[in-house]
Amino acid sequence: MKIFHTRKQFLAFFMPGFCLGILYVNFAAKKYMAGPGIFSEYFLSQYSSGQIEPRGYLLYLLRTRAVPLAALSALSFTRAGRAAAVLFLLWTGFSGGMLVSLAAESLGIRGSLLCLAGLFPQFLFYIPAFLMVLKYCLAAPRADWNRQKTVFVILCISIGIILELYVNPVLLDLLLPLLWKSGS
Repeated sequence: MKIFHTRKQFLAFFMPGFCLGILYVNFAAKKYMAGPGIFSEYFLSQYSSGQIEPRGYLLYLLRTRAVPLAALSALSFTRAGRAAAVLFLLWTGFSGGMLVSLAAESLGIRGSLLCLAGLFPQFLFYIPAFLMVLKYCLAAPRADWNRQKTVFVILCISIGIILELYVNPVLLDLLLPLLWKSGS
C-alpha cells in the first residue's frame, strides 16, 4: 500500500481517529456529557487542592507511557508491527479528539488551553520517541534498528516521564488559577 511509504503516513491514520473522537463526543456520548467529568469545576478544584504522591504517579506513568512504547517496540519486530502502528495511531487520534472535544464542550477555550498545558513539556519528548518506533513499525522490514535509536527512544521517554512527574504538575498548578480568574 502506497500510504505506508509516504511522509504523511502518520497523519493518514491519526486524523481519521481524531475526527472519529470528536464525532463520538458530539453525537454518541451526548448523554454522558450531562454528568460531572474530568473537566468539571469540582474535579479541577480537587486536583488543584490535592497532592500528588510521586511513587504512585511514577508507577502510573510507567504503565501508561513506557508499557505501550515497549509493546509497540516488541511488535515492531514481528509481522504485526504495521497493524499495531496503524491501530496505535487510530486510537491515539480517537483519544485526542475525545479529550479536546470534552474539554472544549465543558470549559470552552479554557478547556483547550488546559489540554495544551497538560501536554507540555513532556510531549516534546514523548512524540519523537513514539514517532521513531512508529516509523520503524511502518517501514519494517526495510528499515534498520540500531543502538543509537534505542538509546534515543529510552532517553526521550525517560526525560518525558521525569518532566511529567515533576514539572507538569507545577505548570498546571500555576495555570489553573489563571484560567479560573479569567474565565469565571
